[in-house]
Amino acid sequence: MADTVTLHTPTARRWLLTVASADVLLVISSMVALNAALPDIARQTAATQAQLTWIVDGYTVALACLLLPAGALGDRYGRRGALLFGLAVFALASAAPTVFDSPAQLIVARAGAGLGAAFVMPATLSLLTSAFPKAERNKAIGIWAGVAGSGAIIGFLGTGVLLQHFPWPSVFVALAAAAVLLVVPTMTIASSRDPAATPIDWPGGALIAAAIAAVVVGVIEAPARGWTDPWVLGVLAAGVALAVAFTVVELRRAHPLLDVRLFGRPDFATGAVGIIFLFAANFGFFFIVMQFMQLVLEYTALQTAFALAPLVVPVMALSATTHFWLPWLGLRWSVTAGLLLIAAGLLCMRLPGTDAAYVDVMWPMLIIAAGVGLCTAPTTSAIMTAVPDEKQGVASAVNDATREVGAALGIAIAGSILAASYRSALAPRLTGFDEQVRSTATDSLAYALSLAARIGPQGRELADLARAGFLHAADQALLALAVLLVVAAVFVAAWAPGRDGRQLFRR
Repeated sequence: MADTVTLHTPTARRWLLTVASADVLLVISSMVALNAALPDIARQTAATQAQLTWIVDGYTVALACLLLPAGALGDRYGRRGALLFGLAVFALASAAPTVFDSPAQLIVARAGAGLGAAFVMPATLSLLTSAFPKAERNKAIGIWAGVAGSGAIIGFLGTGVLLQHFPWPSVFVALAAAAVLLVVPTMTIASSRDPAATPIDWPGGALIAAAIAAVVVGVIEAPARGWTDPWVLGVLAAGVALAVAFTVVELRRAHPLLDVRLFGRPDFATGAVGIIFLFAANFGFFFIVMQFMQLVLEYTALQTAFALAPLVVPVMALSATTHFWLPWLGLRWSVTAGLLLIAAGLLCMRLPGTDAAYVDVMWPMLIIAAGVGLCTAPTTSAIMTAVPDEKQGVASAVNDATREVGAALGIAIAGSILAASYRSALAPRLTGFDEQVRSTATDSLAYALSLAARIGPQGRELADLARAGFLHAADQALLALAVLLVVAAVFVAAWAPGRDGRQLFRR
């Protein structure tokens, strides 16, 4: 018998939406919560730069590669059970760094938290789509997507407040405590599962987990090693090969983990492509703008978080009202317009210089946030509505996996272009400095500014040159992200269905 409890009352559905949104906000916030704490972690644990990277990225890799298997387990055995299991694992793994605090142990703990998050994220969305009638589903998905889209900023803000008053372990304490507190309300919501109860596709799950892990690891390592590094190319090639193997296996199975034929549907493909490029631009932008605010505008981590907080408003407002404007605009033009708005905002972000004030960067960021708000809910809804109700956990996992791949890709692209352009812009201008400065100031703006504070009279000149080099490099990275978004917008305009369900150019 199906483990489904029908939510007859609007009150019960609203409570489910509240709990699911709180749960997803926790795991999204955790993705970025440690960024501001990395300097303190490095000082107290003697972690290397590579270890610091994996303290952050271990969470992302574990989350991304386990999403599809975790979503399938929730569909088969019960989505609330999967959600509670994920919260418990997340809480234990987040509490571990308060006891075990070597760099290697922190990496393992973060990977464990990512495992828990992989059960939480698909379960929250699939519970909503299974409980809400189709007439109300877009509204619920819009609110969930708005909360998820705002999670990074909430994470920045929470970490900034904690580190203003407490040492870095307080971030882990807060994450663990929040997960424990959310267990109680989560136990009160109704569950649902796949009434057909088909067997779990373990070979497919292993293949797609390995494929996503290989691609994400390769993309994460590319900025440091270089895109042409044999190791990076080998890992990315292995990821592609595993994805091809997954496709072949799924086409031959009676009960596949994911029906790969769905990617031939215009709505499903539009959702997947839109989310990948949306999150690539979003996280690439955050990677650049946080450095700009802290190193050029000289904001503290807490000031940076408050400076970014207004971006939540257009994202939430547009996501929560999706059910009003999406039927009027349709999937094609809402996603196309959103991607083009983000691209326009990124291009406008190239205008401020080293003497910029907050208002000079605020209005382009609001344009970007409006574009994000236009894209987030429709792309998520397109994926979820293309899949049968009994497979909503897997559909939610596809939605979440494309987010993670897009985020990793955006940071890698922005980081690679930023590093290469910064080095090429700054190096020719350092002829008047000694060899040590010339060989190390091009590593990063942060390191150049630390050198500038130690070398005496030439320090001011070095700082000015380094900031100018960073702005030039940021311009190149933002331009590249904008071009990618325009390409994605053209694809969506041609491929996505409009209000009438037809594509602009019929297949």
